[in-house]
Parts: sequence; structure tokens; C-alpha cells
Amino acid sequence: MVQDKTLLSRLFDGVNYTLLTLVALVTVLPFLHVIAGSFTTVQELAQKQFVLFPTVFTLDAYRYVLSTNVIFKALGVSVGVTLFGTLFSMFLTCLMAYGLARKDLVGRNGIMFAVVFTMLFSGGMIPTFLVVKQMGLIDSFAALIIPSAINAFNLIIMRNFFQNLPDGIEESAKIDGCSDWGILFKIVIPLSMPAIATISLFYAVTYWNTYLQAILYLNDTAKWPVQIILRQIVILASGLAADTSGFDDGFVQPPEQTVKMAVIVIATLPILLVYPFLQKHFAKGALLGSIKG
Repeated sequence: MVQDKTLLSRLFDGVNYTLLTLVALVTVLPFLHVIAGSFTTVQELAQKQFVLFPTVFTLDAYRYVLSTNVIFKALGVSVGVTLFGTLFSMFLTCLMAYGLARKDLVGRNGIMFAVVFTMLFSGGMIPTFLVVKQMGLIDSFAALIIPSAINAFNLIIMRNFFQNLPDGIEESAKIDGCSDWGILFKIVIPLSMPAIATISLFYAVTYWNTYLQAILYLNDTAKWPVQIILRQIVILASGLAADTSGFDDGFVQPPEQTVKMAVIVIATLPILLVYPFLQKHFAKGALLGSIKG
């Protein structure tokens, strides 16, 4: 009987590993194709429908994309917006989530209803633009950060995580004379690093992929993030009209297909490099923050 269970267990594990391997291949292979396609020639990419190992290795697509200094300026803008935006959003999210997690907060149910309401209904593009304009944020980097500083979904996860912390920790800290600010920054936040790492990654991806806000609020091409510049390069590669006012005179029109893949790699790789440092906290933070409503 024990041997039968062992055999069934091994068979079950084998089926699981096979299915998970197939799912991983389905997920990874398209991205590997994009990476390989960015390093291959236009002729090979046109002849083969699917490329994983380039026959002729070339950096032409990346030379075209990086042939203007504007791309490096845009990368700097995106890195700055992502860094400061994530810190600013996490600061506000932790403050609000900690307050809403306190059972003695008067009217917290009404505030939570208002937060959840924003997940279902929003003011819309035009009212938001008018608010940003009245605040004097047009053509400033703050327009990319302040309107989306707090995400309702991220706030709820942080609030739920704070609620799961033992009440005795705060009570002990108060007995020792710790203030509310001290409890938050010296006790609660250090104990909440898995959730903070997870939400930080969510915010970082959002700010890195900033596109529509930049189109709406930024008129100065020197302040464009990398997503806008890459879009302009793809449009040029497609032979369509694009705003080239921010590009150098030496910028050459790139081949269409290979440059599209190079653009995907450049836009995705920086944020992918951040994930391994947060991976050990990611699953734990997301699960713990979703246990208690």
C-alpha cells in the first residue's frame, strides 16, 4: 500500500512538473523570441516566423534605437520618476493604510467606502486634466506622480496587512512611551517589509510604464519618459509621421520589425532587473495582505 501511494505520488508530481514546464515555456518562449529577434537581421526575421537563436548576430536594431542621446535622457527621466514616485506613493500609502487599520479611527468605514468607490468609478480623463491644470502641474514631472500617488488596490492590501499585525506589539510600544509616529516607522513598517516590497514593485511598474499621463500633461519633449520616445521610434520605423523635434539630426530611420523587438527589450529589461531583489518578498506580501478584509 505504501509503495502504491509512493508510485501515485511520483506520478502526480510528474504530471504537475510537466504541466508547469509547458506553462513556463508558453510564457517564456515569446519573450525569448523577442530578444532573439532584436539581435537578428531583418532578412532572417522575414524568412523565419519564429526565431530563438539568430543565425547572424547583429546589433543594428540597438544601434538605431540608441543613435540619439534623447533615449538616454528619457531613461533618466523614467528612472527618476519611478524612484521618487514609488517612494512618494509608498509614504502616502503607508500613512493612510496605517490610519485605516486602526480600529479607533472615527469614520474609517466611510473612508474605506470612498476608497473602494474610486476602484469602480473615476472622474474621467477630462476632469482629471482640468484638476491637474488648476493645480499648476502641467509640463512638470509632478504631473506624472501626484495624480496617481495612491492606488486604491495597493492601499487595501497594505491596510489588510497592517490589520494582521498583533495588537500586543503596539500596546507594548505605547507602554514603553513610543508615539504613533514611532510605532509606525520603528515597528510597523519594519515588520511589513514583505508587503512594502510587493506594493513598491506594483508602483514601480506603474511609474515605469507611464505613457498616457506624459502624453496629456507634458508639452516639453525634453521631459518625455522613455515610453514616449520608444513609441516615436517605433512610429518612425513603421514609416509613419512622428514628432521628431526632440531627436538628434543624426538619427536614422531604423528597420521596422527588429527595432520593435529592441524597443520591447529596452522598455522591459530595467524593471525586470528589479524583480529578483524583491522576489522573496513578493508572494508572501501579496498573500498576507489579502487574508483579512
